[in-house]
Amino acid sequence: MNYFQFVILFFLINFALDGLSQEKKTYCNPMNLDYGYTPFEHFAKQGKHRTTADPVIVLFKGKYYLFSTNQEGYWISEDLWEWKFIAKKFLLPRHTVIHDLNAPGVFAMNGALYVCGSTHQADFPMWRSRSPETGKWEIAADSLITGAWDPGFYFDEETGKLYIYWGSSNEFPLLGAEIDTTSFEPVGPVKPLISLHDDIYGWERFGEFNDNTFLKPFIEGAEMIKHGNRYYLQYAAPGTEFSGYADGVYTSNHPLEGFVYQKHNPFSYKPGGFARGAGHGNTFQGITGHYWHVSTITIGVKNNFERRIGLWPANFDNDGELFSNTSYGDYPTYLPENKEDTVKFTGWMLLNFMKPVRASSTLGSLQTNFAVDEDIKTYWSANTGENGEWFESDLGTESLVFAVQTNFADQDAEFMGKTIGKVHRYQIFSSINGKKWELLVDKSNSNSDNPHDYIQLPKPIKARFIKIVNIAMPTGKFAISGFRVFGNGLSEKPEAVNDFIALRANPNQGGERRNSWLKWKLNPLADGYVIYFGKSPDKLFGSIMVYGKNEYYFSGMDSNDAYYFQIEAFNSSGISRKSSIIECP
Repeated sequence: MNYFQFVILFFLINFALDGLSQEKKTYCNPMNLDYGYTPFEHFAKQGKHRTTADPVIVLFKGKYYLFSTNQEGYWISEDLWEWKFIAKKFLLPRHTVIHDLNAPGVFAMNGALYVCGSTHQADFPMWRSRSPETGKWEIAADSLITGAWDPGFYFDEETGKLYIYWGSSNEFPLLGAEIDTTSFEPVGPVKPLISLHDDIYGWERFGEFNDNTFLKPFIEGAEMIKHGNRYYLQYAAPGTEFSGYADGVYTSNHPLEGFVYQKHNPFSYKPGGFARGAGHGNTFQGITGHYWHVSTITIGVKNNFERRIGLWPANFDNDGELFSNTSYGDYPTYLPENKEDTVKFTGWMLLNFMKPVRASSTLGSLQTNFAVDEDIKTYWSANTGENGEWFESDLGTESLVFAVQTNFADQDAEFMGKTIGKVHRYQIFSSINGKKWELLVDKSNSNSDNPHDYIQLPKPIKARFIKIVNIAMPTGKFAISGFRVFGNGLSEKPEAVNDFIALRANPNQGGERRNSWLKWKLNPLADGYVIYFGKSPDKLFGSIMVYGKNEYYFSGMDSNDAYYFQIEAFNSSGISRKSSIIECP
């Protein structure tokens, strides 16, 4: 872009800004929920922290209900954007399970919502509510006879039959059975359904990079959905603590037999970017008819089981293959208002990746740049949690700001378990020159607990500097793992990536076909790259986000199939053209 083009663009943007509003709602992962803290002392030895995982969302009587692990309640929403927590303890004194609703199973049947937690001893009841928005529940059955861990339920409205699927093991397969709709006792035999085959499917191998032989991989998180006449049995692998935690799927024309591995797997996968991990969740159809997949995001700093929740657009293609779209999945995404709307990335880019930052204070080695490095595992912390601590981000140049997401970290947190009535209070200011500041977001009187607070501005503003000032934290220090400013920069976007190659090992020479080495020419204007992959050039459903490198070692391939790859570069001003598709036979 030459100087004359820049001046024209800048003039047009300024002319349009006053009348430009953002009417469509957007959201940004991780989901902004008032997550509870770990209830387990042995999980908090390196610091008390928020956590949940294993989410299930069910649409019931026009409202969404979200259940997840160890929250002593659940969330309700009408639009997938604003969630209200309803406190409810499902664990009774006589139970011997370790905590309330581990990896809960949830389903709707005949005008009621049902929920049951994991149990090995068949001592957890099946709960039922016809008005769950009120928080009133009753026990539908004294115990779940099958004693299922990670239970997933499917009620087939066409046949009137109820099925249960369960298992969490690195030794045994996922199991399934038909159960009675009243007693919830098994009807017929329990059947083994699917197991892992990590010798063939690279993404099922244990470890952060699918290369760890410390343990055999785990299969868990069974969930069922039916589309057309086909049953889709979803499962998670290889372990909840890894960025490559993903969901795969087998399909069949019968709910309890004949399952075949879907060609495109994993169908939910996000190993790169800020919010990493997309395993152990469920797929559901929303009010507008769009499909979604909700799943677990890993953090794993204070403990391996420090986790969050992510929500990704999903769908079935013309061949009936289930897929989800996680590309730019932790950037702002439009929420559909009707069935004609397309669920898509807004195009608002991250404006402050590794840009200059300043802060009121810094606690030890928890440095300021950790708040803008796009790594949810690292964070900056102030010396205190007191009113007046601040963090400032320099966007590098004047930009259009559409939204800000503040991801708070847990430093010296004091709480264990679910807490109610805690609040985040702060103000965000913007400036053109770093001297004169204007109030952009005012949460000084907020009564909400927002650990991943995403603020979509009423209309975009011009700014170079964005500063957040603390007023009150729920607990601990003023700490941030990601202060993320979204919009559009006014500089050049990257050109298309050159010299993109995919090298795959030859097994005849002792190589490993589950691995490939992807390389490309470094683009000096790029902040990062998105790699798309799949087993057909017209089905590049998978995506991997890479920051600041010109290579990626991909170890999530199925050994028996050819793969196709494509890449694009991005920065704060936009996204390049995609490269040509290359084949990796």
